[in-house]
Amino acid sequence: MGGNSGTQTLINISVWEKGYSQVIDSPTRGEGLLDVYLLRPESSVTSSGIVQGVSDHNAVILEAEWEDTCTEAQVVYNKTDVSDLQTFLRDKFVVRASNGSSAEERRNNLKNTVYESIKRFVPHKTLRKYSDPAYYNKEIKRLKSKVRKEYNRRKLAVHCTEKLKQLSKQLLAAKKSAQEAFLK
Repeated sequence: MGGNSGTQTLINISVWEKGYSQVIDSPTRGEGLLDVYLLRPESSVTSSGIVQGVSDHNAVILEAEWEDTCTEAQVVYNKTDVSDLQTFLRDKFVVRASNGSSAEERRNNLKNTVYESIKRFVPHKTLRKYSDPAYYNKEIKRLKSKVRKEYNRRKLAVHCTEKLKQLSKQLLAAKKSAQEAFLK
């Protein structure tokens, strides 16, 4: 990362202190480096290169090995229809990339083509994100389940209503102590 201002120097130092490395060092527009790719560790890069892009801005092709440490709401659960995807991209990219009077319009056309191809050819399903806070433990989840069961039985007998009140108090106490421990 270039720049000679004090702010840029502080940014550079903080980035390098965290172990990130800039992996593209060739100019991407004229003599300037516009695309900054920071990776940690640098050894995760398998290959990188600069290719002719749309307009006067070159594109960066970067291949890296990613660690699977995060989960997302959208998960690919099957194989992509690769041959149909390739045919679709070949047909659409040339047409859509040349449509548009400005670089921004061409970029949007390319982006829309990619999104459309993902939607059509990459099977996926959306997983439900859990709404429970991070500090919920097994005890809280167990009590929560018991409270729900007793809530559904509360009209059957008086003792069910009493048990519901007792379990609700236990659940609130468990939530409070787990939250306090989590915040410490």
